Amino acid sequence: MSATARAQVPEAPPRGAAARVRELDWGRISASLDANGCVVIGRALSAGECEALAASYSAAERFRSRVVMSRHGFGRGEYQYFAYPLPTLVAELRTALYPPLADIANHWNSALGLEARYPLTHAAYLEQCHHAGQIKPTPLLLQYTAGDYNCLHQDLYGEQVFPLQVAFLLSEPGHDFTGGEFVLTEQRPRMQSRVEVVPLARGDGVIFPVHHRPVQGTRGIYRVNMRHGVSRLRSGRRHTLGIIFHDAQ
Repeated sequence: MSATARAQVPEAPPRGAAARVRELDWGRISASLDANGCVVIGRALSAGECEALAASYSAAERFRSRVVMSRHGFGRGEYQYFAYPLPTLVAELRTALYPPLADIANHWNSALGLEARYPLTHAAYLEQCHHAGQIKPTPLLLQYTAGDYNCLHQDLYGEQVFPLQVAFLLSEPGHDFTGGEFVLTEQRPRMQSRVEVVPLARGDGVIFPVHHRPVQGTRGIYRVNMRHGVSRLRSGRRHTLGIIFHDAQ
């Protein structure tokens, strides 16, 4: 299996999130998602942004709920969903990433013969979510310590599902933690599952499917089911920012 494709942000000085997103090579990102099911955005966040987001985990007033994963059979570790209004950087990333990802999502739905099309702006898409009763924000911070892991899962919160999401690693592998690799699995019809372990550095983002994606086969395009998780942390502490574009019921 080839190494996971990377779309590099040039040096990532503290520019606005929208500017950084515009500079990405979205043609390459789309092609990599079609071919491999995921793509890494290198240096998407600065070290200072990573540190600030990770430190905000202890600010309970910023979050609407906290989930201890072992209580629900989700794995070990915990995460918190941000409350509205989202932190400025999180809101800017969600707004800026949505339009180019909506183009890819609409391409995927067309390939799969699905009628649903996603609007051009995230504000318009959130109106659809809220009309369907999905009004709770879904961007989240995840925290793992030694021995923690995240079982393979899909982030579904209601009938409205945007098919792509982004996770940003806020901690430095080998320094802040060891282990804790990001993992994707792809279940193809009548075939064994394919596994992809995605190497990430601090500040990297990974774009990946929420629940399924189209794959070109010898007899045409078919749908494969996707799940993602995190392997067991060997040592240290790991923080991740998750950007999910649909809201929750």
